[in-house]
Amino acid sequence: MTTTHEFWLAGRKASGDGDFEVRHPYDGSLVGKVSVPTDAQVEEAVAAAAAAAPAFAATPAHVRAAALDHVSKRLAERTEEIARLITAENGKPIKWARGEVGRAVSVFRWAAEEARRTNGETMRLDTDPGGTGRFAVVRRFPKGVVLGIAPFNFPLNLVAHKVAPAIAVGAPIILKPAPATPLSALVLGEILAETELPAGSWSVLPVPNEKMPALVQDKRLPIISFTGSDKVGYQIMDSVPRKHVTLELGGNAAALVLADWSSEADLEWAATRIATFANYQGGQSCISVQRVIADASVYDALAEKVVAKVQAQVTGDPSDDSVDVGPLVDENAAKRVEAWVEDAVAKGAKILTGGTREGAAYAPTVLAELPADSILATAEVFGPVLSLHRVESTEDAFAEANNSAFGLQAGVFTHDVQVAFRAHRELQVGGVVIGDAPSYRADQMPYGGVKDSGVGREGVRYAMEDFTYERVLVLTGIDL
Repeated sequence: MTTTHEFWLAGRKASGDGDFEVRHPYDGSLVGKVSVPTDAQVEEAVAAAAAAAPAFAATPAHVRAAALDHVSKRLAERTEEIARLITAENGKPIKWARGEVGRAVSVFRWAAEEARRTNGETMRLDTDPGGTGRFAVVRRFPKGVVLGIAPFNFPLNLVAHKVAPAIAVGAPIILKPAPATPLSALVLGEILAETELPAGSWSVLPVPNEKMPALVQDKRLPIISFTGSDKVGYQIMDSVPRKHVTLELGGNAAALVLADWSSEADLEWAATRIATFANYQGGQSCISVQRVIADASVYDALAEKVVAKVQAQVTGDPSDDSVDVGPLVDENAAKRVEAWVEDAVAKGAKILTGGTREGAAYAPTVLAELPADSILATAEVFGPVLSLHRVESTEDAFAEANNSAFGLQAGVFTHDVQVAFRAHRELQVGGVVIGDAPSYRADQMPYGGVKDSGVGREGVRYAMEDFTYERVLVLTGIDL
């Protein structure tokens, strides 16, 4: 009999009056069913979060830190179980799923540490005569309840990046997981329920997408943290102009291979990293390599190596330890990628490898001579497809990288420290990675983009700042 998973309403298990299925992207098998909260239950969760907000904000740091430490420890203990669940609902290869659990372990550990060391600041105000005898204490306080809306591509770690900072600052959170991948978030709920966090401080509600507008509009949820498509993200932001909205949206990440990155070892490393991180989540990562911009002096040698490395990517059953690339999240996603590649080819692009679909799986693909008017040239493919671009100089490489509506991260393969700092100054992105693909993310560093890649930053401490505001206490008549 198939298990129907309950959701978490104000810290306790609950069932609604309907359910939906979660199926394995690889073979379509039924992974489980998930109960859907009723409108009344959603209202109960929101009311509980709003009611809990003042007391949760006043919770001692050691209580919040202990809960976060517990989650980190329990995730580590259950790594293999949760990784298998991620693979089953998401389709990503098991080795990448294990890595995702490991990252979530770190996110909760970092949040526990930050909860303990967030002390605010003090300042003397007698720097001007009118401030004689005055001293200020500046501390941060939660803006209110957080509505966290998570995507399918990292169903545990991107949930962690919303839940952990909220708990760390004492902000109640209502988490809405992606409909395709709610199971990892529900397991996180199991672990949160083992802690002593106050009732109402968290809920995990698998609310259908069509019922989200009312939740987004609810004035009791002043903070919205959304990760997903730019279309949906900006619709949310435009609909609630008085709320604090953080958007982590799409990308069209470029890997720049410059003229000085020319030795055999250099090109081997670049090709390996490019091939790996164009395909590592089936390309379903906002910072997966989509564009390779190579100096003409290294282009031909690099292109040959990239094609060979992409062809060497092992595809198949994502539960197999040897598999590098699994299916996309569903067959419709694969069909969309197929249509975009066909559009590019019809307009003149050349397929160097790949270009085929089988069910929800799309073969790792390399394109050359990509026309500027193709969809792939401007949009986020979110699939295992990369394109190669030849340029004549570093200036041209930077200009080509910036020729995008998105600006999340870029990777620059260069040995020149001056060029590295120039890239940091000139590339219109939220992060520049030198000597590697753009797909590197350390979970404690600020992460986010510019242009259509969103607003605000994740990264534990930076999200904590996003969820809080400064409040000043001025002491008068102090003998300094």
